[in-house]
Amino acid sequence: MSEKIAGLKKKFIEIYGGEEADLRVFASPGRVNLIGEHIDYCGGYVFPAAITLDSTVIARKRTDRTIRLAATDLPDRVAASLDHLEDGKSLKWGNYQLGVADELQKAGYKLTGVDMLFHDTVPLGSGLSSSAAIQLATAITLVTLGNEEHKISIPIDNVQLAVISQRAEHNFIGVKCGIMDQFASAMGRKDQAMLLDCGTLNYKYTPLKLDGYRIVLANTKKKRGLGESKYNERVSETSEGLAILKQFLPEKVHLCDVTIEEFEKYKEKIIDPIIRKRVEHVVYENARVLKSFDALQSNDLKTFAVLLKEAHASIRDLYEVTGFELDTMVEEALKVEGCIGARMTGAGFGGCTVNIVKEANVEDFIKIVGEKYSQKTGLTPEFYVCDIGEGSREII
Repeated sequence: MSEKIAGLKKKFIEIYGGEEADLRVFASPGRVNLIGEHIDYCGGYVFPAAITLDSTVIARKRTDRTIRLAATDLPDRVAASLDHLEDGKSLKWGNYQLGVADELQKAGYKLTGVDMLFHDTVPLGSGLSSSAAIQLATAITLVTLGNEEHKISIPIDNVQLAVISQRAEHNFIGVKCGIMDQFASAMGRKDQAMLLDCGTLNYKYTPLKLDGYRIVLANTKKKRGLGESKYNERVSETSEGLAILKQFLPEKVHLCDVTIEEFEKYKEKIIDPIIRKRVEHVVYENARVLKSFDALQSNDLKTFAVLLKEAHASIRDLYEVTGFELDTMVEEALKVEGCIGARMTGAGFGGCTVNIVKEANVEDFIKIVGEKYSQKTGLTPEFYVCDIGEGSREII
């Protein structure tokens, strides 16, 4: 048993009592989206990878219908009945977990009462999908223990858990997110990135061979709440763009079904310049994802790096979800020797950038970018040299 897990089990006993022998351990990771931003809810391709920052749950079955939640870094304690989960919508912390439990039951899963202690190493508000990590860690815990309690031997379907967790975010939290975050957290694979078609949920993996380079995540420390941001506004704008184009391309189901050639042919039909810009980003970004997958399959890091730069310019100028902090972080990163590509990752309005940095230059990169960024923004950033990890699982 690792020191980390041993310490978490002791903390669990301090909070809930009982014996360590009864405890189970589950985890689900955050994710970095290498490229393909704000197109998952448009049915596009995305290119995420699970990271080794995660949400770990120490759990124990109860004999009643009560879920109790605690976290190592928060004073909050939550107790809720599995028969009255709607009451948890107004919670500041615990609503994500109870939302998942609610949707699991609506989908037909038989659950049991559980005590859970959460330990999260995915920074909140970082754009690395801490919420999806919490959702999927909750889902894998509740389904595993519920199946055992009710003697259900059907294998757990992580794809279904991702879809249910997305549904919880829509219905319980009120954020109309795409499927990428939950899918990457559920289905991540060590040392591999995933090309996911968000329209069909078809996916395939490719080894992430960086050959002397590392992925460095730079956290701007500019917090943003998705529900309070312009995220839902962008969802609405792209829906409006699709509705306009469907007048001329009625067979299109998702905005990302529109090709570059079709967009160029009909773009003048989108009268509102704001809507046109949003659609242009989505259509061209979808094409960049496919080019990026091909580049990494061919170990062509230079082409991939160029695509990262193009992606940031598009999300900045056409989709307008970056802001001063993210743009400053990217600008300063690209000035440092050894950094061949950089862009924002996540929903934007704060959070992280993803950078491809030569391994020999990583230490200097962190020092130089950190100093320059702090001088310009007054914020102290955090950096994570990223490894690619496993998806949702029980830790035996």
